[in-house]
Amino acid sequence: MQRRASLPLLAALLAPMAVALTGCPPTDGQGAGSGGNVRLAFAGPLSGGAANLGIASRKGFELAIKQRNERGGVGGQQVEALVEDDKGDPNEASNVAQKLAADARVSAVVGHFNSACSNAAKDTYNRKQVVQFSPGSTNITVCRDADWTFRNLYHDGYQGIFMARYVREILGHTKAAIVFDNDDYGRGLKDAIEAKAAEIGLEIVAQESYLRERTQDFKTLATTLRDKAPQALIVSGLYNEATLLAKAVRNDLGWKDVAILGSDGVMDPAFAKEAACEGGYVVTPFHFANDASPEARKFGEDFRAAYGEDPDTWAALSYDATNMLLDAIAEVGPDRTKVRDWLAGKRDLAAGFKGVTGVTYFDEHGDCPSKPAQVVLVRNGGFVLAEKQLAAE
Repeated sequence: MQRRASLPLLAALLAPMAVALTGCPPTDGQGAGSGGNVRLAFAGPLSGGAANLGIASRKGFELAIKQRNERGGVGGQQVEALVEDDKGDPNEASNVAQKLAADARVSAVVGHFNSACSNAAKDTYNRKQVVQFSPGSTNITVCRDADWTFRNLYHDGYQGIFMARYVREILGHTKAAIVFDNDDYGRGLKDAIEAKAAEIGLEIVAQESYLRERTQDFKTLATTLRDKAPQALIVSGLYNEATLLAKAVRNDLGWKDVAILGSDGVMDPAFAKEAACEGGYVVTPFHFANDASPEARKFGEDFRAAYGEDPDTWAALSYDATNMLLDAIAEVGPDRTKVRDWLAGKRDLAAGFKGVTGVTYFDEHGDCPSKPAQVVLVRNGGFVLAEKQLAAE
């Protein structure tokens, strides 16, 4: 049973929540947590086409640390927060990973968010023995061959099966087209959808890719798709391009009778607020408004008090990842290897971390098998739980 060692966790107090700390203080060559504070880092897209997702995730991270410091920190030490913008770019993520791993007082990293970024960074974290705990990356390979990488949501092998089944079994369609972001996330999810579709009688009549932040002509893409006569468009990508596609489909072409189902990267308020997206479906690992657990209610209240807005899926997952790491440090100290081993030891429901998004525990890869998917519907500028959900296989 091969599994992670441990790492020096990072710490960081966040002072005013509106202010993010960018960049790491110089390392003093000491072990994690030495010199006063415990350090935790956040790495995600705070600019670029995935910025909304990264900013929401960062807010969850900051809130968890602020609350822990108000309760006295961990082990009598305050937690210092370090924040890095990887811009959703794999090259930048690799640079950020090297920077954070070089700071010996960083115990662990909450991030990265995009799958391509987590994959680009994981070799550095493995080599330097720092935990990478992603609250957003779903590509199936992210945690494979990476003893120091964990995540607290499902992977795309699961999500792809779920999406294909939802289109066939719940929406009742037999023909679909896949529109995918040409990166690790989009391609991996597309492959999983396609494989399951072949098993269940869902014909994939078209597959069209685009480049995030580069492709602008979605009207031509939508026209190509319409010519193939799918009953559903399955979007494997992020919210911005999914919105552009919906506007091209509904507004430019007047194509009203095709269903749109977006992957979890589409789960952002910006998508729901666009009129052309009304009636669209989105897969999500967590739907806050539908969860009545005490943990979720308290988190919602605290988040609104801190930021003046409702939390979303990504804020909740990041909040849980941060609190789980803080619990690890409180129990075993900021040593990187001990923190990793503590996480790796959470192998079943009974031992798992109970948070806002449910119970988090890990399999032998560092994947999280305990979080099911849900489907939400865009209605009146927001998300509501779809009336029909998919039963587990």
